[in-house]
Amino acid sequence: MQRLLPLIISLLFLVGCHPIEEFENNNEGDFQALWTAIDEHYCFFKEKGVDWEEVRHKYEPKVSNTMTRREFFRVCSDMVNELKDGHTNLSSGFETSYYRKWWSDYPENYIERLIEQNYFQFNYKQLGTVIYGILPEGNVGYIHISSFQSALGDGNIDWILSDLALCNGLVIDVRNNGGGNMSNAEAWARHFICKRTRAGYMIHKTGPGHSDFSEPYEFFYEPVAAPHIVWEKPVVLLTNRSTFSAANFFTSVMRSQPQVIHCGATTGGGSGMPASYELPGGWSIRMSAVSVLDSKGKITEPGIAPPRRYEVDMNMDDAFKGRDTMLDFAVSLIK
Repeated sequence: MQRLLPLIISLLFLVGCHPIEEFENNNEGDFQALWTAIDEHYCFFKEKGVDWEEVRHKYEPKVSNTMTRREFFRVCSDMVNELKDGHTNLSSGFETSYYRKWWSDYPENYIERLIEQNYFQFNYKQLGTVIYGILPEGNVGYIHISSFQSALGDGNIDWILSDLALCNGLVIDVRNNGGGNMSNAEAWARHFICKRTRAGYMIHKTGPGHSDFSEPYEFFYEPVAAPHIVWEKPVVLLTNRSTFSAANFFTSVMRSQPQVIHCGATTGGGSGMPASYELPGGWSIRMSAVSVLDSKGKITEPGIAPPRRYEVDMNMDDAFKGRDTMLDFAVSLIK
């Protein structure tokens, strides 16, 4: 993924090569600057069905230069949240906006301590953001990756996989993984692909218009090089609605592999690579600016659903008895 970053950065600069509008350094000017930045750079208006002009007409009358900055921030935050995008955040010196309904309106479907206590009696191994071990039934390995914010090297991942080498299969649990760096997700995926694999496509903005996009640019992942470990036994990938961003993309890559079954609940999506822009008053807006598609060229911004026969939610009666319905279902697929 690192090799794509110079291309992404150069294209984002090219998008900005048009006459720069000047805005007053007050609430009304900041509102126009914020609306314009999103209008020119946001990449999912069509997919979200958002009429951005209509949004301006809704919120512009609420703005005045006599408002406090906190009052003004609340109006702007509400406008930004019309995009329903967890990657799009307005940041000031006192608050950052965040759209939570992409996950808050869904079952949590994950209780960390339930697994640590009832399946491992707290006797699991931990490396960085990963906990792992052998589940008590079925000779099945378990790996929970809680984030892709920090990196594990190929050697680190080798240690984990070698500890589980005698297992019949793996459950890789990315429930509640809110994402992070796509290159860290790639590092994991490369241990589960056996040949050069189309990972997906990127589409960049090429101008300020809502339809100004490049043709899809495909990119590939290579298997990890020998003598590192490539896992070829069965894998069940377990997701919930809080599987987001880089974890959502990890899901799209993994489920394309023949030995991988995707089960659980629909992911949270978040397939836009974000970029940040400064506003005249010192605030910044971060937004989805580059659309990343899966290996078939399909958008995954709304989330990725498991195949229908592999959809499962957590049963709270089971949870009260110390069982994770979703994990038990994943293990049954390997057993």
